[in-house]
Amino acid sequence: METDVGLCSYSIMFATADDNHTSKQPPYLRGKFYLYLILGLCLAVLSALLISVIAIRWVNPPTTSFMLQQDRENMQAEQYSLRDHWVDYEELPEHSVWAVVASEDQLFWDHRGFDLESIQEAWEERMEGERSRGASSITQQVAKNLYLWPAESFIRKGIEAGITVLIELIWPKERIIEVYLNIAEFGPGVFGIGKASNQFFGLQASELKPDMSARLAAVLPNPKRMRVNPPSPYAEDRSRWILRQMTRLSGIDYVPADTTTAPEAAA
Repeated sequence: METDVGLCSYSIMFATADDNHTSKQPPYLRGKFYLYLILGLCLAVLSALLISVIAIRWVNPPTTSFMLQQDRENMQAEQYSLRDHWVDYEELPEHSVWAVVASEDQLFWDHRGFDLESIQEAWEERMEGERSRGASSITQQVAKNLYLWPAESFIRKGIEAGITVLIELIWPKERIIEVYLNIAEFGPGVFGIGKASNQFFGLQASELKPDMSARLAAVLPNPKRMRVNPPSPYAEDRSRWILRQMTRLSGIDYVPADTTTAPEAAA
C-alpha cells in the first residue's frame, strides 16, 4: 500500500514537473504557437483582402499586381499611376463597354462571376489535349490583374475564384467594367483605356470611335504580341468580328458597310 502511494506521489510530482517545464518553454518551441501564427496570418491576409475589395468599390487603385510585375526597363515603358488616366464609367463610350464584353465575356451581364458553360468547354478541350481557349470572365480577370500573378496553377485559380466571389458580391456590374477597362493591358506596359486611347490614337477615351474600341478589345488576349495601331492583320480581322458581336449583343449597328468575315478564335 505504501509502495502504491509512493508511486502515485512520484507520478504526480513528475507530471507537475513536466507541466512546469512545458510552461517555461519559449512560445516558439511549442507546436500550438505555429498553428496560431499560421491562422493569424491567414486571418490578417483575408481581412486585408476584404478591406481592399470594399475600398476599391469606391476608390480607384493607383496600380495593380500585374503592373508591379512588369519589366518596364526592358520594355522601355514608363511607370505611371492608373489614377492619372482613370476614366469613370459615366465617361466611357457605350461602345467601349460592348467591345470588351463582346470580346472577352458575352454573358457578363447575366452571370455572377463565372461563365460555367465556357469553363466546361475549356476543361473538355484540355482533357482531349487540345489548346484550351480562355474561359475567364471579366470579373475573374479583374481579380487576377489586381491581386495575383499571370502563371497558371490550380492554387492561383482557387484564390482567383474566391476574390471573384467577393467582387461580385460587393461591386455592381458597372464598377467591374469600369475597373476592368482601367486596368487591362492594351499593349506592352500600356494599362488602362485612358492611357491606351492617348498613346495609340491621340484621343481621350470619350472620343473613341466604335472601330477604335473594337481594335483595343481585339488585342486583349495577348497585348504584348498583337498591335492596336497599326493593327496586325489578325487584330484587324478580330476587331471586325468584335464589331459584329457588338451589334448582335446591343442591337446597335456598329458594323461598317465594308466589314468582311473574320475568325472567331482568339490568338
